[in-house]
Amino acid sequence: MDSQTVDAAPRAGEAPQPAGTLKRNALGVLGILFFVLSAQAPLTGIAGAVPIAVAVGNGPGAPAAYAVAGAVILLFSVGFVAMGRHVVNAGAFYTYIGKGLGRTTGSGSAAVALFAYCTVQAAMYGLYGFTVAGLVDHYAGVHLAWWVWALVTMVVVQALGAAGIEIGAKVLAVFVLAEFSILLAFALVTLFKGGGPEGLGVADTFSPSAVLQGAPGVALMFAVASMFGFEATAIYGEEARQPHKTVPRATYLSVAVVTGFFAFTSWMLVSSYGATKVTGAAGKALEGGDATVFVFAPIADLFGGWAGDVLPVLLGTSLFAGILAFHNSANRYLFSLSREGLLPRRLRSLNKRHSPWAAGMVQTAIAVLLVIPFALAGKDPVLTLFSWLSGVGVLACMLLYFLTSISVIVFFRRERLDTRRWNTLIAPTLGALGIAAVIWVVLANFTTLIGGDPTTAIWLVAAVPAVLLLGAGTARVVHARTAEDS
Repeated sequence: MDSQTVDAAPRAGEAPQPAGTLKRNALGVLGILFFVLSAQAPLTGIAGAVPIAVAVGNGPGAPAAYAVAGAVILLFSVGFVAMGRHVVNAGAFYTYIGKGLGRTTGSGSAAVALFAYCTVQAAMYGLYGFTVAGLVDHYAGVHLAWWVWALVTMVVVQALGAAGIEIGAKVLAVFVLAEFSILLAFALVTLFKGGGPEGLGVADTFSPSAVLQGAPGVALMFAVASMFGFEATAIYGEEARQPHKTVPRATYLSVAVVTGFFAFTSWMLVSSYGATKVTGAAGKALEGGDATVFVFAPIADLFGGWAGDVLPVLLGTSLFAGILAFHNSANRYLFSLSREGLLPRRLRSLNKRHSPWAAGMVQTAIAVLLVIPFALAGKDPVLTLFSWLSGVGVLACMLLYFLTSISVIVFFRRERLDTRRWNTLIAPTLGALGIAAVIWVVLANFTTLIGGDPTTAIWLVAAVPAVLLLGAGTARVVHARTAEDS
């Protein structure tokens, strides 16, 4: 029997699930929130980004960058949510952009979205493989290359993705709660103790002079990267219960939680060292080749040696949760594009649990194709695979945010479905300006972000508009052929 036509048995009182649709009423606000938080990989974001933001960016003022980034994303979210009340589709970004800027631009942005999700996921496979290989070597004495663990995990992720959206949400909930709990416990205990050797240092972190010292653009760049993935609230709209209420609530809640968590936790890390010593401590950790020491050491000092043993394991599970979240986002893009006729019909196939298994297989194949070249070339998975692809993925996502903001403005000026000026004009305009500024900062610091040479940076940056043009050109050809056939 064709997997696309198999429907799960409805519960008593429920309407049958239509064939060819994702499973409805499967996720509530918290379920969607866990997917968003998993994509952010909180422990990965704190342990990986904060040391660099402090050492290379603006030192003790780095936590304020998270508050600024959160404000920009919140402004963007106002228009994003307003559009979501009129468009519910697993394609999210490309559907929104297509509604305002036309099908061709929308299809081009779909290619950029897939590019962003797949490159960031592949980047996480690099750091994940490196982390797991080190853990297994340390605790079991088994020596296997990083890419072996990456490939094995791809099989597990594919299986969980095909098992259904609820299974994935439950798995992610366990991992996210574990990493959130230990980081939040550290931050709260540090706060209630009155901070570190120099106190809480509010002025040392949040005063204008502290925020603007050093290279604040670098800190802002990493802060915005930590927000990546919150748009999953709209991607799961078709599978949400009461999407017109659930998606807006999940969006605002996710932005607030992520902003507050990263700003508060990074502030307490700075406080634990002291404003005068934190920049040197972060720089020393980077020079030692293991930036996570900057984060893990004060937590282990506070809670004892067991925390030092648990945190590396939680870093691995944090990365796994992020990988699974991006897998689910990317395969829903593939499914939606297939349903629109832009990709082969086979990709809209659903299994008995109404999961896009065929799209998931393609997404997993893309992950293999992105990871294997780095393995065959013997490249360092952190310095090349992780840094290169995460950098280009963040840049691609920023372009999507900008196009979506412009599309929201154009859509509501034309359709007049919502006349609230703040929601449909002012906030989206401010968000677009903020995102444009972030894009400029990312481009100005891109070589630093990827840790590579200028030539590599140029090729990676050029890949983003190239993907946009390729996607738009392909869509024009497909639409022209469809018009001729009809």
